[in-house]
Amino acid sequence: MQQQPEDDTTLNLIWGAERIAAFINRSPQQTYHMLSKGLIPGRRIGERWVVDRRDLVAFFRQNM
Repeated sequence: MQQQPEDDTTLNLIWGAERIAAFINRSPQQTYHMLSKGLIPGRRIGERWVVDRRDLVAFFRQNM
């Protein structure tokens, strides 16, 4: 298992489609689809997805 960067809470990062899914209350499959299609902000780092919590919140506020 890969370790999270020690300062990921300081950076407000959410690592992995499963954790991102839990944050936005969607299934991991739905979240992976949204990330891979660019429907929500995120980046792929190696084999994992990562989002900045602030960017994700701002995205949903603007698109509601």
